[in-house]
Amino acid sequence: MKKQMITFFVLIATAMTMNAQKTVAGVKVDDKLAIEGQNLVLNGVGTRVKMFMDMYVGALYVEKKSTNANEIMASKDGSAIRLTIVSGLISSDKMIDAVTEGFENSTGGKTAPLKSKIDKFISFFKDEIKKGDVFTMVNTDEGVVVYKNNTKKGTIEGNDFKKALFGIWLSAKPADKNLKKAMLGQ
Repeated sequence: MKKQMITFFVLIATAMTMNAQKTVAGVKVDDKLAIEGQNLVLNGVGTRVKMFMDMYVGALYVEKKSTNANEIMASKDGSAIRLTIVSGLISSDKMIDAVTEGFENSTGGKTAPLKSKIDKFISFFKDEIKKGDVFTMVNTDEGVVVYKNNTKKGTIEGNDFKKALFGIWLSAKPADKNLKKAMLGQ
């Protein structure tokens, strides 16, 4: 009987880790992400809070976990950031304003060399944004592939763009310091 109980608990623990998820602000976040031919692991997840309200859940996926923001931003390895909108207050215009400010902050105001890439990225947010929408930005060999609700919106080439994009959340001047810490697993 004791052996059967141990076997039962081992099977339960195995099943739980196979489909491991975290729930943050009501959003179920998988511990693994298979996308664009990559198998990524959750590095960290948190909530973007503005004026005491949850705006979105941000999850960072990487090939190998790291707490070093600069290495993650500069790396050409597979990685992804997934944003799940949890507030009905986020509109297309507000998201575009926030992303524009994020690029300014992540590049230290040096957005001119990336202008056409940033403009293309911003165009992916022009459609209506609703609570529950999910944006996934995946770094691949071809560039950053952007999805909205699992529909591919486009690809933006260049590690310079990836570094600036990931810098919105991971740079020295991130969108939210607590979210940065959470995404870095700290």
